[in-house]
Amino acid sequence: MELIVHACRDFEITGRGENAQWAATNWEALQKLDGGGKPYKSQFKMMYSPRGVYVLFYGEDDRISSSLEHDFEKIYMGDVFEVFFRSDPGQPCYFEYEISPLGKELVLLMTIRNDVLMGWAPWPYEKEDRVKKKVCVRGGPASPGACISYWTAELFIPYRLLAQLNHVPPAKGTRWYGNFCRLDYDSGNAIKWAWAPVETSFHETDNYLPLVFE
Repeated sequence: MELIVHACRDFEITGRGENAQWAATNWEALQKLDGGGKPYKSQFKMMYSPRGVYVLFYGEDDRISSSLEHDFEKIYMGDVFEVFFRSDPGQPCYFEYEISPLGKELVLLMTIRNDVLMGWAPWPYEKEDRVKKKVCVRGGPASPGACISYWTAELFIPYRLLAQLNHVPPAKGTRWYGNFCRLDYDSGNAIKWAWAPVETSFHETDNYLPLVFE
């Protein structure tokens, strides 16, 4: 299985995937990996432009199980969508981005050496190097513990932020590898969803699937 990433023109994100160009891209399903919890519908889309990549997430949800109020905290201890880009399997570094329904983010450059996982936050992380992010919560307020019906997250990740990776920016025919994931804590436990067939960890990079740029 591979994802064909369609080209697009740059646009302003809203958090709701309202730009007409999204209509040309199919939703890709995330598969629930764990028992327990509800089988929330979870899916994503991806496109790329001359300046960066766009990602759109959608997830059904009954409650916001997130409370952290600052970027770069351990937001994975609550509800999040996550995206991973491994642009070159021969390079140890790969990119991780997380977004919570409260609009908080975690941005990391990751490596795995000798089974040791390590991550660094980008610096400087400002102006044109930042991810543009918008979150939309439906059915209730965007506040900790709120009852809701679903939430979406729309991202623009600039190539400037990915400059330490190989094959950036991608050209037509470029092949990256990646994964798109979700964590939800409504059951009291961490319930995982993923696009690529990982077993226990989202950091199983050898299991990431191809992203082929159209």
